[in-house]
Amino acid sequence: MPRIHPTAVVDPGARLASSVVVGPYCVIGPEVEIGDDCELRSHVVVESHTRMGRGNVAFPFTTLGGTPQDRKFKGEATWCLIGDRNHFREHSTVHRGTANGGGKTVIGNDNLLMVGGHIAHDCVIGNQVTIANEVMLAGHIHVEDHASIGGGAGIHHFATVGTCAFVGAMARIPRDVPPYMIIEGNPAEVRGVNSIQMSRRGFSEADIDAMKFAFRRLFGSRSERKDHSFTDAIAAIRAEYPGVAPIGKLCDDLEASAAGVHGRRLESARPDNKRSAVERTAGAASIGRSGSP
Repeated sequence: MPRIHPTAVVDPGARLASSVVVGPYCVIGPEVEIGDDCELRSHVVVESHTRMGRGNVAFPFTTLGGTPQDRKFKGEATWCLIGDRNHFREHSTVHRGTANGGGKTVIGNDNLLMVGGHIAHDCVIGNQVTIANEVMLAGHIHVEDHASIGGGAGIHHFATVGTCAFVGAMARIPRDVPPYMIIEGNPAEVRGVNSIQMSRRGFSEADIDAMKFAFRRLFGSRSERKDHSFTDAIAAIRAEYPGVAPIGKLCDDLEASAAGVHGRRLESARPDNKRSAVERTAGAASIGRSGSP
């Protein structure tokens, strides 16, 4: 039987594994399923329509599966889906999806959401992502595996933070963040290669050197960029490093972002987007040369 503190309130329809621990003053609503070895420390709210895997820990005053902050939300049944071994620190919030965004917010495995962090409706968070204190993720954001976001950063809705990217503290991110890159400042600019994270994830020195070359050609000084267009630079990088997987992903992602709306690839597919392809391309024309992602 799960260990439930006598001050906790648990909806009769909630399904809790036998090893779940529910601390003082927690509230668990309807349509909630919590897997083995999860722990809700105290004053945690799991509002409704939430499924959690194994080994998740929610610290005091966390809210999971909260109602979306979206005027289009009309109370439809949408979900918050959480994988395994995630840690949600004090006062962090994760909201359910909306019908307009696919109906679910998804969080993978082994992620850390620090104090006061917010994951809005319809976000998709990968695996082993670190989101620091007071980070604000707007709706429909994708954060790929092994990315890190520094404290107080604000990410625009429909933006993508690429794999192994690092977003500096307090940065304002209006466009997609390229994978493997470090971006910081306001306005945010690509500052370098996240070689430490790449090394931790098992990339070879050759892969890291190739990424540094790509950074110089795409985001370096004017002399390093050789005055080529962004499109020409991507083509040259592909030719220089054929078959190098991280280089291929970087180039693919940059091209997809440039074809999106204002440098956000996901926004081109939103149901209410009425911008033409010409407008989308024009909006992203400065994606490389401005230094912004």
